[in-house]
Amino acid sequence: MLPPIRLEASSDVPLYRQLYDQLRLHIQSGRISRGERLPATRELAGLLGLNRATVAAAYELLENEGLMKGHVGRGSFVEGEPLPQPRAAWTDLHPSTESLPHLSMPADGISFASSRPAGELFPMEEFRATCEEVIHSRDAASILQLGSPSGYPPLRAYLIEEARATGSASDSDDILITSGCQQALDLLQRVLIRPGDAVALEDPVYPGLRGMFQSAGARLVGVPVGPNGIEPSALRAVLERDRPRFLIVTPNFQNPTGATMPLATRQAILQLVREAGVILIENDIYGLLRYEGEPLPSLKQLDPDGDVVSLGSFSKVAFPGLRVGWVIAPHQLISRLQEAKQWCDLHSDQLSQAVMFRFAESGRLAEHRRKILAAGAERLAAVLSACKRHLPPASRWTHPQGGMNLWVRLPEPLDSAELLPRAEAANVNYLPGKYFAVSRTEPGALRLSFAGLSPARIHEGVAQLGSIFRTELERVRAHRRAAPMPALV
Repeated sequence: MLPPIRLEASSDVPLYRQLYDQLRLHIQSGRISRGERLPATRELAGLLGLNRATVAAAYELLENEGLMKGHVGRGSFVEGEPLPQPRAAWTDLHPSTESLPHLSMPADGISFASSRPAGELFPMEEFRATCEEVIHSRDAASILQLGSPSGYPPLRAYLIEEARATGSASDSDDILITSGCQQALDLLQRVLIRPGDAVALEDPVYPGLRGMFQSAGARLVGVPVGPNGIEPSALRAVLERDRPRFLIVTPNFQNPTGATMPLATRQAILQLVREAGVILIENDIYGLLRYEGEPLPSLKQLDPDGDVVSLGSFSKVAFPGLRVGWVIAPHQLISRLQEAKQWCDLHSDQLSQAVMFRFAESGRLAEHRRKILAAGAERLAAVLSACKRHLPPASRWTHPQGGMNLWVRLPEPLDSAELLPRAEAANVNYLPGKYFAVSRTEPGALRLSFAGLSPARIHEGVAQLGSIFRTELERVRAHRRAAPMPALV
């Protein structure tokens, strides 16, 4: 028996096409099975109140598609097989932003690709003692319960009190604990950004920040980073031309360049964003990793109006796997971020927060920081020395006073992305500059993240890279010398 067929005479789609579409759907779904006889054109026309030619035109389309076949004297029979039952449309997904390269290193490989602390420096005995104290505390059961979206109360109180003591928070500020700095950025884009809004970023910038705002539909505007961070004159031009919703900066040991903004630049940026009515977000997760020179006041400390949004994290000075970060900002913004976080994940893991609170409160974090500062200074000296010794002549690199990253510019025409596979074949890797680009690309640039490697491994890795870069540069120059000169006419 033929399944129901409903045609709309008032539709813009011709009746023969409507009939064809419905019969085709019934055949492909299996409601009309293979081998079943279809009504004769005259019969179906009578059943549906159609002209016989209309039915014949629909049958012709089905036959052309191989879904039915007419036999003289016998009638028309279904030929097509039912299509497989539809599955979830995994191919119909939102387009992704450019992903990072798949970087896999063997156990003996040397990776400059990840900006993270060295695992061998983790104070495991002190960490285990901290966990024991938290687990055996009277608050253990409540820590394992659902908590506040704002964060673990003792940790929030500890951090906001420290911030107020150093002038990094005012009485009008509040704090929200997040699952690392990355979630803080994600919550900010959820609350502050609409598709099409302009967002001003340092250029080059950390790929996770760039990719997040691209995914949110923001229009990214790069502000070039020089030896002293972003230039106020370049920022002024961006503010006037693009009118961004907000500006995100890393004033201390910027990722990827390692640049630090001088005091005058910080003050100029504050003045510019105040005049433009632009929100300023300060990402200061590297600020505690200064190995030499005098610390500078943060943008939040310099802001007389208390409008700067400040992001912090334990990831770079302690244990990145615990994912404990925070946002300090005016009450009304924190309230909105808290709502967004509650919809996102209810609250950050309380056990991690409690462990980090106890680790900091006990003085163990301060002691650990003293050790990683000493190790970081040694590793920074190693990477600067290795670059000077092994990289090709005319290479340039930044000279940070802290942090985890060094920005290298190879001599033209070397392309760091093209050379990465050769480095990986030699068991060394890095991140090419193109993954950090916002508005401009430097083909010869690359980031060396040195904090996770011992000085000996740093020298070994940079020596391997230097050999690869020098060999390619010599090959290119030899090829150019051998190329015939064009005729002059």
